[in-house]
Amino acid sequence: MTLDGTGAAPHGPRGAREEILRGLFAEVLDAPDVTPDDNFFALGGTSMLAVRLINRIRAVLGVKLGVRALFGAQTVAKLAAHLAADDPAPHPVTRVTPRPESVPLSSGQRGLWFLDRLAGPGATYNIPVVTRITGTLDHRALAAALGDVVTRHEALRTLYGERDGEPTQRVLPADEVRIDLPVTDRTPDTLPAAVAAASAHVFDLTAELPLHAELLRSAPDQWVLVLALHHIACDGWSVSRLGRDLSAAYAARLHDRAPDWEPLPVQYADFALRQRAALDEESVPGSPVARGLAHWRTALRDLPEELPLPADRPRPARADTAHGTLRLPVDATTRAGIQHLARTGHATELMVTQAALAALLTRTGAGTDIPLGTVVSGRTDDTLDDLIGFFVNTLVLRTDTSGDPAFGDLLARVRDTDLAAFSHQDLPFDRLVEELQPPRSLSRHPLFQVMLSWAYGGDLGLELPGATCVTDRAQAQGAKFDLEFAFDERPDQDLLELTLIYRTALFDEPTARALGERLLRLLDRAAADPRQRIGALDLLSATEHDQVTRGWQGTVRPSAPGTVVEAFDARAAAAPDAPAVVHGDTALTYAELAHRAEQLARELIRSKVTRDTAVPLLMERSADLLVAQLAVLKAGAAYLPLQPTHPEARLRAALAAAGSPVLLADPALRDHPAAAGHTVLTPGARRTADRGRPTAPPAPHPDHLAYVMYTSGSTGEPKGIGTTHQGVLDLARDSCWGLGPGDRVLFHAPHAFDASTYEIWVTLLNGGCVVVAPPGALDGPALTRLITRHQITHVHLTAGLFRTVAEDHAHCFAPVREVLTGGDAVSGQAVARVLAACPDTAVRALYGPTETTLCVTQTSWQPGERADGPVPLGRPMDNTRAHVLDASLRPVPAGVVGELYLSGAGLARGYTGRAALTAERFVACPYGAPGERMYRTGDLVRRDTEGRLFFLGRADDQVKIRGYRIEPAEVEAALAALPGVGQATVTVRTDPAGEKLLAGYVVPEPDRPAPDPAALRDRLADRLPDYMVPAALLTLDALPLTPNGKLDRRALPAPRFAAAAHGRAPRGPREVVLCRLFGEVLGLPPVGIDDGFFELGGHSLLATRLVHRIRSVLGVELGVQDLFRAPTVAALSALPATGGTGTDLGEVLTLRADGDLPPVFLIPAANGLSWTYAPLLRHIPAGHPVHALQDPRLTGGDPGPRTVTDLATGYLARIRALRPHGPYVLAGWSFGGTVAQQIAADLAAQGEPPALLVLFDAYPGDALGWGTTLDPQTLVPLALDGITAEPPEGADLPPAAALHDALRAAGSALGSLDERTVGRLVAVARHNVRALAEHRPGRYSGSVLCFDAAAGRHPAGPASENWRPLLDGRVDTVAVRADHTGIVTAAAMPEVGPVVEAALKAAAPPD
Repeated sequence: MTLDGTGAAPHGPRGAREEILRGLFAEVLDAPDVTPDDNFFALGGTSMLAVRLINRIRAVLGVKLGVRALFGAQTVAKLAAHLAADDPAPHPVTRVTPRPESVPLSSGQRGLWFLDRLAGPGATYNIPVVTRITGTLDHRALAAALGDVVTRHEALRTLYGERDGEPTQRVLPADEVRIDLPVTDRTPDTLPAAVAAASAHVFDLTAELPLHAELLRSAPDQWVLVLALHHIACDGWSVSRLGRDLSAAYAARLHDRAPDWEPLPVQYADFALRQRAALDEESVPGSPVARGLAHWRTALRDLPEELPLPADRPRPARADTAHGTLRLPVDATTRAGIQHLARTGHATELMVTQAALAALLTRTGAGTDIPLGTVVSGRTDDTLDDLIGFFVNTLVLRTDTSGDPAFGDLLARVRDTDLAAFSHQDLPFDRLVEELQPPRSLSRHPLFQVMLSWAYGGDLGLELPGATCVTDRAQAQGAKFDLEFAFDERPDQDLLELTLIYRTALFDEPTARALGERLLRLLDRAAADPRQRIGALDLLSATEHDQVTRGWQGTVRPSAPGTVVEAFDARAAAAPDAPAVVHGDTALTYAELAHRAEQLARELIRSKVTRDTAVPLLMERSADLLVAQLAVLKAGAAYLPLQPTHPEARLRAALAAAGSPVLLADPALRDHPAAAGHTVLTPGARRTADRGRPTAPPAPHPDHLAYVMYTSGSTGEPKGIGTTHQGVLDLARDSCWGLGPGDRVLFHAPHAFDASTYEIWVTLLNGGCVVVAPPGALDGPALTRLITRHQITHVHLTAGLFRTVAEDHAHCFAPVREVLTGGDAVSGQAVARVLAACPDTAVRALYGPTETTLCVTQTSWQPGERADGPVPLGRPMDNTRAHVLDASLRPVPAGVVGELYLSGAGLARGYTGRAALTAERFVACPYGAPGERMYRTGDLVRRDTEGRLFFLGRADDQVKIRGYRIEPAEVEAALAALPGVGQATVTVRTDPAGEKLLAGYVVPEPDRPAPDPAALRDRLADRLPDYMVPAALLTLDALPLTPNGKLDRRALPAPRFAAAAHGRAPRGPREVVLCRLFGEVLGLPPVGIDDGFFELGGHSLLATRLVHRIRSVLGVELGVQDLFRAPTVAALSALPATGGTGTDLGEVLTLRADGDLPPVFLIPAANGLSWTYAPLLRHIPAGHPVHALQDPRLTGGDPGPRTVTDLATGYLARIRALRPHGPYVLAGWSFGGTVAQQIAADLAAQGEPPALLVLFDAYPGDALGWGTTLDPQTLVPLALDGITAEPPEGADLPPAAALHDALRAAGSALGSLDERTVGRLVAVARHNVRALAEHRPGRYSGSVLCFDAAAGRHPAGPASENWRPLLDGRVDTVAVRADHTGIVTAAAMPEVGPVVEAALKAAAPPD
């Protein structure tokens, strides 16, 4: 038995100390084994040996001990007892008489009771004991014997309830208890299921005994006895007591007599009362519990909250008990090795396995502070030895593996820690948790998540006369921990077995099995040489080693040396007239591209360009750019693409480092400040005939540079990466692409970004055509147009842009054969969305740093395949190798986190002009040919059991944002160099919308005012590319530090991307909608109309998403460039494209102009305004034009009274003017609903009933009982957005100026109106209250959707019930958890919006 402390003899303090003493006795006496009762002197001990033994005990156990003690205690058992005399003396357990009326549960029982109440009844904490009986069996005698045992042990006849909120136990009198032992016949086929069902019996602890028994008969002489005990009443030690007592009782009952056994001195309830009394002495100095608490507070200070285990899946929010069980036999060699380590290390077998498990977890990524759980018997009083009950306690054994110690040294650390822990084992685990208050979570066990135990044999031990009894291994009924390693030693069978129980929510069986096998392998290798450091102990089997170093690497394919020039010329010669480049109306064939490139190459040679020179290209995307790149290569040089939008200083630094005699630039960029002092050539210029053919340079070598690209540098300076011709050629030749003549690939990546290598060279070297995208950012509609116009077959997008397009325009990829993405973590949801929308399109995800020619791994989904779960990095491409290594450059097993190193095809030459940095990052490869290099990526990854790589994070601070690699140190250096900044740091944050961004923190220079963050960002923009400028800058008094004086990044405050506290409110429904959309995309509350999108954390990808949302909600044509030009709501609403001009008081507000579906007309409420409907707009499906009508009395004319019929007639006239004929959709809130119903009735009378009428908590006529007038306290909130204001004494209403001030103070959108208009709103509302009271609605027979405000019900009842007598058609009713005012606000839209959307879709005419 080995489950959760159910072993026959879990280690207690005496057990551990005795084990070590036995080893020391044997060592000094040179004896093979010493039992606890062997006499030292009888085994040949002498006085000289006695002195040596005492010295060894002092050294190993760290105790004070004299030789005299050995003469007085000459056996291991007696000497252990002598040493135990210094331990805190526990309270003796005695029978308590009389017992209190309410007996408490023990601490361990309270924990199980709580779990039973938290998770509900289940079988997780069952202890099933299954015994197979062969021979003669008297089942009646067995049933009687079972009753005798229940009578003898109170724990087996105890019920558990509550009293005043506290759990209590109630022991049933023996004469009231009857234990059933039903006998059921089973066939061999049905027997296993019956055993499993009985073992998993679910106990009701409040009403049912904690023992369930069944006797299953499969043949006249074949029986299976199943005893299921709840752990609250039993533990592993108890099982052997149960077997002993059951055997004795059965023997007696066979002779029709009761068993003759000695009465038990105490019962479990006495133990529980003793424990409670001991815990009550917590405040007594020097008491055992006080000493225990003091020890554990120190021992477990700063314990890790959670061990990062090599699981197959992330931890769920709530742990369940679903589990798997593995049984791994421990062979004789491993067993002997454990014993040898224990003996030579003066430790116990548990300590040996603990050291090995801690080393294994460290090696598999759990860190160097490893808390493990174990169990102790809890029977520190001899009077408890014969009792059945739940005594075991759980200890936390903390193991420090830091410094990569030798295994023997680690074992010494474990021994010292464990002996101290065992000396304080009496403190209940639940009390320890209460004291330490670790962060609690339903997803994990507190303090530790991995359990380890070692048990010595023992089972039920049932002995029945005339029968043979064999007890099965215990079967776990559920997972209590993430992992449980239980060693079960059975000396009588010369057997050692490892049982591994694992949560199936976290681990698959192969992963769990591999962990168990690696633990045994590590024990073998530690036993072979305990002096080896734990980091050097090989965890891999020979098969695994071959798999990770060869089997899971890229396919080896022939790849002849060559250059890009040779490969391109071969393509041009084979198909000179094939299209090579298309840019707008410009098209070049392969021959034309080659010809133009050769002309420019000759001019470059005349300009003294030489081999390996990096020629800068200051150009935008164009056909000329491809001419320039090819020309540079034909001239024998390498091209250096520069982004014209980068800061001038950065461009100048790159130009200076290149040292090129010439710069290639577009005509528009010839006079760029960075080009000053350089000879500038324009690739697109018309060239005259050659003035004598210059001497052709030697053909470039495959190892010569093809291009240099710059990435961020950790030293504060960008670094140039030199990529060779062979690297580009190997990339283009990879078998994964499937590109060929006739394919058309979109080129839209910045040409200074290595994705352009695929778009240009993979395309051209395989005979395809490059389609150059127009300048500017791409969004879904623009991409759709490009794909359609140019019949593009392959598109590559960065991961961020791919996700954005997939969210809103996934269908645009339908004509494409393959879409590729990479540059950052790829969204699995985005992949799934594209595959679902485009069933004939393949998706391929790429991974690779710039140091490896674009990519080295890939994974793909072919048409018809599904994408499930996170997107892997995939597997290595042809002739490449991906090594997942530990800190010692050893391969790690599958499932284990390691750092990724790359070797083989595609490796860059290194960092140009940075030999030291190149040597640091490009290191010797121990798994390749002599002289081969590998690149250290700094990426932390793991492989799954199929060999796929998954990205987990970085080993350093490097990050990727929007596809660009950034070293925060470079940004920090630039920030710290700014005037007024004393200290600076930069970190990566995730904004509310889920996007990664940079956040900067500055400390002002001493005695200087804090610098303005906006000004700092502007200065940084002059030095760094836009993607490296922090989205937020925070000023701090000081940077937070750890106790060791290092920067405490976790203590840095999170940036708050929030609107200005006193910004202007929206001035109309369009601006209300825009403010909400800004907030939605940025993950913020609605912003003010003057808040800048980019100042709030927006960037180009989020801009694309916002523009799409504006298009879909407002139905306007808007481009990303419009947002850059007008980044605030105020500026955006003024653009003609949005149809807005600022304030909105006109008679018709067109919120969405375009669409072929029935138009939606929103009828104003009592104050005559329709601004309140703004939150509804986003839920009205695209294709429905949306017009909000408003009362003409707001802007001019007679503000006097009008009837509902008059208003309905006027509104209908405006509806007809906008759309002469229906069908229409009408909607109105409150008074607006009453008017809308009248319009609907008028349209029906004219033969054009609306497609749908929507009423938002609108009441007919005077159903509300308002009468024709309202008091100011009711009228003002009705008219003015819920605000209140008291009129001056003697006045009827507050003055307009006071109302205007109240609106502005409340932040209402109506605060943007002038005082005159505010006064008119109140006047119109007053007249409309009278109109409502005097109106008598007519009948209407069309479709109606009614929303009732369920909060703050009116005495008149729900609005829909008041309408029913007047409505003859279909009426759908929805109750909304909002009051009358709130039913059309944004807060109610999660309930209202989807219903409106569904109703409109149902009402739309069929296609």
